[in-house]
Amino acid sequence: MSVHNQCQTIKAPSREPPRHGAKKIFLAGSTSARDEPDWRERLIESLADQPLTIYNPLRLDWDATWHEDISDARYREQVEWELEMQELADVVVVYFHPATQAPVSLLELGLCARGGRAIVACPRGYWKRGNVEILCLRYGIEMVEDVRAVGDAIVKKLGGTADLSS
Repeated sequence: MSVHNQCQTIKAPSREPPRHGAKKIFLAGSTSARDEPDWRERLIESLADQPLTIYNPLRLDWDATWHEDISDARYREQVEWELEMQELADVVVVYFHPATQAPVSLLELGLCARGGRAIVACPRGYWKRGNVEILCLRYGIEMVEDVRAVGDAIVKKLGGTADLSS
């Protein structure tokens, strides 16, 4: 766990409790080696002064020894942690990096589409952007063009007025 001013970040697979009364954000979406720093870290920094708990599923210890199979205890722990934290979250951010296909991110969006909790960042160039746009339109999900606009969308969704775009 780390705390940036008012914002608490809980990284997988920690079971640290969220701050009392803080709104909870889950960061679903693409992981791309092309992002330096990772989009999640940039977003967390932009929200440092907000009273939030952010669940960050990115695992720096993930490597080629992990098998995407239920029999791999590390993998299963990760997937179960992600599902649980997504269910606990007040807002689920789903980012679709144009350089990735992100099938798990599409699944994560599907899981939260009807709940009114999603915010989507889907830049032009993402291979299934049309599908994502239609789903967002149908279920009233705010979709922004890039990850830089997500912080403001979170603050707005939670009833705040801060401008984080600078």
